[in-house]
Amino acid sequence: MIKIVIADDHEIVLDGLTSLISPNDGIEIVGKANNGKDVIPIIRENDIDVAVLDINMPKMDGVELTNYIRSEFPNVKILILTMYKEVKFIKRVLEVGAHGYILKNKGKEELVTAIQTVYEDGEYIGDDIKDALISSLRSTNVYGQIRLTQREKEVLKLIAKGLSTPKIAAQLSRAESTINSHRKHLIEKTGVKNSKELIIFAIENGLN
Repeated sequence: MIKIVIADDHEIVLDGLTSLISPNDGIEIVGKANNGKDVIPIIRENDIDVAVLDINMPKMDGVELTNYIRSEFPNVKILILTMYKEVKFIKRVLEVGAHGYILKNKGKEELVTAIQTVYEDGEYIGDDIKDALISSLRSTNVYGQIRLTQREKEVLKLIAKGLSTPKIAAQLSRAESTINSHRKHLIEKTGVKNSKELIIFAIENGLN
């Protein structure tokens, strides 16, 4: 059972999420908060797997809270669930360590999929978020100056789809250590900082 905490400053959203998600989905809502600061004791006192957070919250917003959780509770995965699809918010929250980003206008199926994906050590970015990145951030010259092997391109495309290392290894019939080596080389070649920025790089350059 995946144990989650949900945080949003609108009670109706919290009630809606509570009615949508059930143990039948393999997910248990352990705690709820209507501000960012109140999430911290819930995580501290419970064995939380995934924090589902809005960005615009009082006392501590989603960006600040994501940064804090990644520092103090590194095993907790973070999924951003918000109405903001401006690129500045997307990039900022991914840069501080969020594992996923989807919009509130999505249905239960995508929400459950996103929670399950980030829990399994993957990254999940909704299609409309990818579209926003493509339309606003597409690079005009970066990719053309970087030489990637065919295998690195394959790995990068799968990373952009949010697949975890074990799933990529299984799909390409390669050892997990080999995939981790490819991931490391991709980060070095592209000059990004982490897998989340690799996803953005892939999207910007049409490799998703």
